[in-house]
Amino acid sequence: MDTILTHLEQSPMEPLACNLPPDFIHEPPKGYRYEVIRKTSNVLSIWTVCESEFNYNSGDECYCIWGFCKTKTTAKRGSSYTYYAPINSNKIGKEVLINDTTPYSAMQLNLNPLEYALYS
Repeated sequence: MDTILTHLEQSPMEPLACNLPPDFIHEPPKGYRYEVIRKTSNVLSIWTVCESEFNYNSGDECYCIWGFCKTKTTAKRGSSYTYYAPINSNKIGKEVLINDTTPYSAMQLNLNPLEYALYS
């Protein structure tokens, strides 16, 4: 069962916050910002933070996993970092190219040819 993260707090179990990787190409969408948490010595989790207030969480900001970045591996096509789509907020999925991601998520769309024609 996945945990819905509504607020990040510094604790002994939660590694330190850090900066976005230098080759991260996205700007946060309007009303959002990014936060980066170092999960291990070579893995960063990148979060989108919606700054709007929601009733279900007492008006707090809403956190959503954007994806993961490994910092000590050589990425495809010369990038200095390797990016991964999330399976959930704690589990790393498949490797993705940063240019194939969106400002909202590193998750890849699984489109059929008709959907691809409509969305591209």
